[in-house]
Amino acid sequence: MHAVVAREAGGPEVLSYTELPDPTPGPGQLLVRVAAAGVNFIDTYRRAGVYPMQYPHVVGAEGAGTVEALGDGVTGFAVGDRVAWHEGPGSYAELVAVDAAGVVHVPEGLDLTLAAALPLQGITAHYLVRSTFEVQPGHDVLLHAGAGGVGLLATQLAAGRGGRVLTTVSTPEKAALSSAAGAAHTIDYAAMSDITAELPTVVRELTDGQGVHVVYDGVGASTFEASLASLRPRGMLVLFGGSSGQVPPFDPQRLNKGGSLYLTRPTIAHYALTRAELEWRTSEVLGAAASGDLDVRVGATYALSDAAEAHAALEGRATTGKVLLVP
Repeated sequence: MHAVVAREAGGPEVLSYTELPDPTPGPGQLLVRVAAAGVNFIDTYRRAGVYPMQYPHVVGAEGAGTVEALGDGVTGFAVGDRVAWHEGPGSYAELVAVDAAGVVHVPEGLDLTLAAALPLQGITAHYLVRSTFEVQPGHDVLLHAGAGGVGLLATQLAAGRGGRVLTTVSTPEKAALSSAAGAAHTIDYAAMSDITAELPTVVRELTDGQGVHVVYDGVGASTFEASLASLRPRGMLVLFGGSSGQVPPFDPQRLNKGGSLYLTRPTIAHYALTRAELEWRTSEVLGAAASGDLDVRVGATYALSDAAEAHAALEGRATTGKVLLVP
């Protein structure tokens, strides 16, 4: 099979499109022919060595495809089933062996390529809006990177629950996409010379001086201070990523001074702890996509052999929606 390997820690240039032996499913695993693999920031962290990894390794963890073989002890799946997963190491490949415990069925009527765009970012958007801070009617929400993959999905989910969503974007085109997803206001942070000082001012103007109930921040270092300053008393900052870099060490006493604020750093593994929880989140997200109630934007599709180009585009913030690789 063909696969994309990170030879060593580094930039997109360390990715190599190569031939490897076909994998064999071990006990409790499925062998899946990949229809499409999702490209995510966590892939770039693992490639770059931000998260410790062994090198060389086949990159990627998310995808969708068709079951080709079952490992020992697998139940609930059959050869030919259409499936998707959010944590299947080695997914930038034509074939991948995935633990069945983390695999879900794809509803009829949902294209496999579109299904590959949903597991990681869809579960993330779902847990942010439904669990980490459960958006209710009347809540004011600030969401960074409103035209990104998580941003577009989370905006739809939060607005659908009655929240008033403010998003940050960097271009008029991204503002249009965010508005179409349900954002009540879009804020062009690219026009700001000092986002830390200017963004909270704009947010408070839009919230009668109060600030927002929650900030969903997947950007990290460059937005963290502005996010904290945009909260109302007892507001929550949900720091779920660091696309601009990791946030430096933080003095928790600042939460007191800021208004008895809450700060959490969630991760998907802790919001899909059980099979029941995984199926709840994916059934709602994949089901809404299959019915047309959730609009899923695939912003760019690259050939598997062009994975380095896809990583460069994602890290350069040149993408909107989801980025996919197709074998």
